[in-house]
Amino acid sequence: MTQNTQQRWTIDELLPGGPAALEGRIAELEGVAARIEEMRPLLAPGITADDFARLLAGLEEFAQTASALQGYGELWFSGDMLQQPAQAFLGRVEQVVADLGNRVLFFSLWWRALDDGNAARLMEKAGDLRYYLAKERLMSRHTLGEPEEKVVNLKDVNGVHALIKVYDLITNKFSFALEVDGETKTLTRDALAAYVRHPSPRLREAAYREQYRPYRAEAAVLGQIYVNRVRDWAGENLSLRSFRTPIDVRNLANDIPGEVVSTLLSVCEEQAPVFQRYFSRKAGWLGTGKLKRFDLYAPLSGKSERRIPYDEAVDTVMEGFSRFSGEAAALARRVFDSRHIDSGVRDGKRGGAFCYSVTPERDPWVLINYTGEPREVATLAHELGHALHSLLARGHSVLSFHAPLPLAETASVFSEMLLTELLLERETDAAARRDLIAAKLDDIYATVLRQAFFVLFERRAHQMAAQGATIDEMSAAYLENLGAQFGDSIEVDEIFRHEWITIPHIYHVPFYCYAYSFGMLLSLSLYRRYKEEGSSFVPGFMRLLAHGGSASPEAILGEVGVDMRDPGFWRGGFRVVEEMIAQV
Repeated sequence: MTQNTQQRWTIDELLPGGPAALEGRIAELEGVAARIEEMRPLLAPGITADDFARLLAGLEEFAQTASALQGYGELWFSGDMLQQPAQAFLGRVEQVVADLGNRVLFFSLWWRALDDGNAARLMEKAGDLRYYLAKERLMSRHTLGEPEEKVVNLKDVNGVHALIKVYDLITNKFSFALEVDGETKTLTRDALAAYVRHPSPRLREAAYREQYRPYRAEAAVLGQIYVNRVRDWAGENLSLRSFRTPIDVRNLANDIPGEVVSTLLSVCEEQAPVFQRYFSRKAGWLGTGKLKRFDLYAPLSGKSERRIPYDEAVDTVMEGFSRFSGEAAALARRVFDSRHIDSGVRDGKRGGAFCYSVTPERDPWVLINYTGEPREVATLAHELGHALHSLLARGHSVLSFHAPLPLAETASVFSEMLLTELLLERETDAAARRDLIAAKLDDIYATVLRQAFFVLFERRAHQMAAQGATIDEMSAAYLENLGAQFGDSIEVDEIFRHEWITIPHIYHVPFYCYAYSFGMLLSLSLYRRYKEEGSSFVPGFMRLLAHGGSASPEAILGEVGVDMRDPGFWRGGFRVVEEMIAQV
């Protein structure tokens, strides 16, 4: 099977023998946990570097085995979310990993409580795990006792994580009907989403109304799931762990100072008029007095976009990588060669797209739902950018190869820019070039401003939930959020008050979304440097990605001269946007 053929991924390497081999692998993981437990008496301030290294090796082995099991479960479930065996397998694995994780939890708790002098002595000998250990100690002030930490782990598996899975199961069962050319089509959410970029204003509005129809019908249930997610977050992190604000939890996990995140979000609020001016201009190009929210992603040409065959999409994305770096192209191709991509659309498959890097020695897995819509070519480039990032970091430990969240979007967004550059070079028609730039500006808006305002809403929603706000009150707050985001440039229909309950990230990973804004603005600035420096830029960029999660975001960015504390740096990304608008 070539990389240009639509395919369904294979996950057998994660669990040779399939589900029937689960109990044997669990026994293996239990054995690793038992060996780690046997070393517990070694934990004293004066532990030798050799004994400490043996403990770390045991923890790495545990993480390797657990990650493979978890990966098999997550990937099987993502491919067949409505299949009961997949649901049961993932539930069993999550429970086992939580139980056995509790048995080796003592190391993390001891390490966080160790005095600074001995911690520094041991980190000097920790090699690739030095930053992993340093980051663990960031949680020192927020760590509970061992019995309490074990209870929290079990509570998460059977409580809030199970609740979020219910959200996924409910929303994944939604089907959507849309009348197109006199024929009523039954569509998945991903297939329906293609119509919000359709040339027909009627179809765009109908697609949005149909998308929100089942969510609005289930708003009371889905909204209540979110409220309980928020209450669980506050109960654990504010009441028990003594974090000052809900977003501080994510900031510490990302190792990003709170003032940096506040600066980023403030700059996004401050620079919202950049996109508002663009939307006002777009209304003029479309011949409307004022842009409606239904028309936000409308194509300028007014012509129906052709569907792009999958093999053509793959070739185009791979050419973009090749022009940048032969090494980058070779690494991205591995995802296809190893059959680690699931690209088709089918009932029961998880919607959207993701790249899942399970362990460093295995090629990442990529899920997309490719229907041929031109925008999905960019989605393919985006997810393969994630894969490139992971593959460049594969020399690190399983505990240190995952990129820190704020840098995790760097390669993916940069890959999209490479694709846009290639498409613009191929296109000679002025009107078509304008359409390409406008489409890219739409995507940048969705990645920068939209995501930042999601987080601004989350900050308010967490406060409101703590004060006992109703679902209707939170929906009204979301509508106000849209008003601040768009100003007078866009007319927002009441139906969009329910958009917040359609955003999986705010359920799964609270405050995740600022990583998109961070990554896009960072990538825009880096891309500008690439255009200025040419091929001399490539080695430094590849080294940046190769760090994975083995150093702090501030240290990694410092190597390429980026000061993330400087509001001027973030404004620089908006200057790139203004330059693009000037080209349209």
